[in-house]
Amino acid sequence: MTLNDATNRAAGDYAAGGSDVRQLIEVADRDPHDAASGVFARTVLLAERGWAPTGDLSELQAIHRALFDGVYGDAGLLRTKDVKDHSTQRDAASDSGDESGRDEDPEAFFPAGLIDTGAMNISTELSEKRNLRNLDRDDFTRGLAKIYDELGYLHPFKGGNAMVLRIFASRLAHDAGWDLDWGLVSRQDYKQAKRLAYTGDISGFEKLFAAIQRPANPTRVFLIAGWDQGPAH
Repeated sequence: MTLNDATNRAAGDYAAGGSDVRQLIEVADRDPHDAASGVFARTVLLAERGWAPTGDLSELQAIHRALFDGVYGDAGLLRTKDVKDHSTQRDAASDSGDESGRDEDPEAFFPAGLIDTGAMNISTELSEKRNLRNLDRDDFTRGLAKIYDELGYLHPFKGGNAMVLRIFASRLAHDAGWDLDWGLVSRQDYKQAKRLAYTGDISGFEKLFAAIQRPANPTRVFLIAGWDQGPAH
């Protein structure tokens, strides 16, 4: 996704404090066929305004709606048809209580008619794990990789799932005491992690998250345990 020149200039002006996010969106929306610029501007708006961190399907829908409202007609709407992932041979996976879809068709995402149920299973699991809070680094990495895998397989929307999931994971991690730097992740590394996850191996996501996470507040790191142990409990 590449921004047009006008949006790039408007983004620079916004970053310098010369305009507000609404002006950025106005510039981005001048070309109705340029979805990339429109979504970028709405990402800035989402980051500025925030959203309700409910940890469930409604949070994913709120993020999706904020990113794509005014760009696509299905913003915030769940998909109604079963789909396969054609971007890789084997893609993002999950275990939300029913893996029958994977066994029957390894490229199929979670059944559309069961998205609500699958999402509830994942949110319940997340709640039982206290939203991954108060965990040392290795435990947090494993927990985040598992949830990310499950939500990737859930694939609740027709499009835009990866963008929504990265934002959700970043919010979840930050509230648990960690920040994620997605700029360190290459397209190839991300796809490889997804391929592995679809075989039931989440070690790729574990490696990915271990490389990009840092304590959100380094001053709270246990002085005795050291940097790798994470934020104070």
